[in-house]
Amino acid sequence: MNATQPFSALAELSALPCQAFVEQLEGIFEHTPWIARRAWHARPFDSVATLHAAMLVVLEQATPAEQLALICAHPELAGKEAAHGTLTEASSQEQQGAGLDQCSPDELERLRQLNAAYHQRFGFPFIIAVKGLSRYQIMDALEARLLNERSAEFSTCLREIGKIARLRLDARYN
Repeated sequence: MNATQPFSALAELSALPCQAFVEQLEGIFEHTPWIARRAWHARPFDSVATLHAAMLVVLEQATPAEQLALICAHPELAGKEAAHGTLTEASSQEQQGAGLDQCSPDELERLRQLNAAYHQRFGFPFIIAVKGLSRYQIMDALEARLLNERSAEFSTCLREIGKIARLRLDARYN
């Protein structure tokens, strides 16, 4: 990859009509094309950072109901989607990279119990950017975050979604 390729790819992305732009950014925010659709109006993008920032502005300006829908669009870690093989490709790679596909039966049971407790307490799935974390660190973070208030946890999930989106953009355009 040469030094001009990311800019060229972003210049081409910026020049696309709205629907094509949205299609190119599919999966950056899990099952949530409206973020890319609304960010399209902030074109052109000269870097991944400016594209990401525009998408985060859209997320910040979204209604609480839209934000909750985005959070709920994310799969549980090592949950039923992983067991049934229905994760998005990006989620599957991220969870595998964190070793969640290598949990022992006891670890899987612990993770499922923590996921259930989290969902019951907050009403949405636990979200964390798993890149660079081990399955043990993820389970420990899940357990620790169970102590948070709902509003703090809602904000934490949105920040983690922002991190996930940046990692996905970097993988695609850098």
